[in-house]
Amino acid sequence: MELTETHTLPVPQARAWEALNDTSILKACIPGCDSIDADGDNAYNVAMTAAVGPVKARFKGRMELTNIDAPHTYTIVFEGQGGAAGFSKGSATVNLEPGDEADTTKLSYSANAQVGGKLAQIGSRLVDGAARKIAGEFFKRFSAQLQGGQESPDVAADDENGGEEKGKKSWTAWISKS
Repeated sequence: MELTETHTLPVPQARAWEALNDTSILKACIPGCDSIDADGDNAYNVAMTAAVGPVKARFKGRMELTNIDAPHTYTIVFEGQGGAAGFSKGSATVNLEPGDEADTTKLSYSANAQVGGKLAQIGSRLVDGAARKIAGEFFKRFSAQLQGGQESPDVAADDENGGEEKGKKSWTAWISKS
């Protein structure tokens, strides 16, 4: 699976870099993220719950930041295990540069990932679609955090409709909604 996108963030480059390296901000922005804990220099243990089609699992994994050139770029190398659901591994290169407008940043990334187990059996189109939705939700939440921590209206409305604790909406409901 390959995923390449560009987003404009509403803050200067230094602030965007700082936020991308703040585990509490990342935990709040990654859908289904249960924890991000430091595991040495530029390495983290991550736990999250994810659903792709009929496959729902709790994944535990590790990510490491390499090729760091602050505040411009780094590469995230990741791997995760979801028990019977399967595994994922890959990398993503993240680049930041000043945006076209004052006090904005252009973030671009290119990710390559491999999945195995039940995840691989459900088909690449479903996996790719779920990955794009997760990335889209991350950037909505991330932009909201950068603008003062407000939650996006979509998340608040989903929480009200789903009756779940604020900020912990069901991935199954989120994926099946579209």
